[in-house]
Amino acid sequence: YGAERAIAGHLGRLGTGPLPWPAIDADRALPWIEEKTGLSLAPSQAEAIRLALKSKVTVITGGPGVGKTTIVNAILRILAAKGVKLLLAAPTGRAAKRMTETTGLEARTIHRLLEFDPKAFAFKRNEDSPLDCDLLVVDESSMVDVPLMQSLMKAVPTTAALLMVGDIDQLPSVGPGQVLADIIGSGAVPVVRLTEVFRQAAQSRIITTAHAINAGRMPELARPDTASDFYFVPAGDPEEAVARIVELVSRRIPRRFGFDPIKDIQVLCPMNRGGVGARSLNIELQKALNPAGEKKVERFGWTFAPGDKVMQIENDYDKDVYNGDIGTIEDVDADEGEVAVDFDGRTVLFAFGELDTLVPAYAATIHKSQGSEYPAVVIPVMTQHYTMLQRNLLYTGVTRGRKLVVLVGQKRAVAIAVKNVSGRRRWSKLDEWLTAGPAR
Repeated sequence: YGAERAIAGHLGRLGTGPLPWPAIDADRALPWIEEKTGLSLAPSQAEAIRLALKSKVTVITGGPGVGKTTIVNAILRILAAKGVKLLLAAPTGRAAKRMTETTGLEARTIHRLLEFDPKAFAFKRNEDSPLDCDLLVVDESSMVDVPLMQSLMKAVPTTAALLMVGDIDQLPSVGPGQVLADIIGSGAVPVVRLTEVFRQAAQSRIITTAHAINAGRMPELARPDTASDFYFVPAGDPEEAVARIVELVSRRIPRRFGFDPIKDIQVLCPMNRGGVGARSLNIELQKALNPAGEKKVERFGWTFAPGDKVMQIENDYDKDVYNGDIGTIEDVDADEGEVAVDFDGRTVLFAFGELDTLVPAYAATIHKSQGSEYPAVVIPVMTQHYTMLQRNLLYTGVTRGRKLVVLVGQKRAVAIAVKNVSGRRRWSKLDEWLTAGPAR
């Protein structure tokens, strides 16, 4: 209650006051950016850029292939050319890394941006020590929960502008609230909703499938005549599904598409438990892809050996690794009682007793994959998962795959997921308070 009230107050504070940059003539800026990037902007994209250049707080939302990245890059380049101080942030390490790759500018996690202090268990950046920027851009903002949004808003100076980018049709944040959906629903902030899928993206069956699922239409599951980036592989029961998935990941996909079975292919499950849940698939995939030799340690019900793909499952501010980060085990040192894990080129040591924060990551839940992208994704979709078969879950899973998505299971299970929008209602007041305007 207190956090949502505070967010509404901070957004009201940010929305007033002059822009932190001199008025920009969009009629000149847009042709300039087209020339610089060699892209021709669609009318919807040009409109989005115009709005962001003249608004203190803006939201850009839309699914895959609608050009969110193109728009953000154009806005950043126009403002950078005017000497505007920019800060870029995302909720997870993987999302921040992707933002850095797509914009060419440094993006940080929100925790890093706000300078989390593990000793005080609080952020150093706040009202008394605000961020030094003219514009803060937050990507994957559908993942930001209420407490984190409140901490972030505290640290944004009144003189700065805020641009939030995200896809509200994905799963809501793991933590409480539905910040992005509430801000959009309130009508209190200028919103650009992108719906047009661009030609290049429209040739991708991953993208056309994602948009079909999101619109509540059954995707095309027939075997494609030509090479494709989306496939459906039938499996009647859990045993058959597990065997198919192991075969696909260890042999068929690497042979046909050249992907590395451990580094490039990620199995994403609707749930952890059950025959085709992430737990049992991890055991089967670990056996097939990286059978443990002499050097191994068994702790907390898992075996860890060099070469294993692992995921951190809680935030560790001291080690600077966060929930959802994926690494590879480099070494298991029985004498020292520790495991060395490589996270994106950085080695982090875990004592054997700390291995309860790591799990094998050959398979993970779709929830844990939010904010990440993988070259290839394999998703079991079985009627056994019926409690979790929801449209936004399947949509989030499909949109994690960059070059290849394979669904394995039953057509009936896909149909259940596409139809089911029930989900659990999230109770929040943020949209009401934003609609009402600043608290009287």
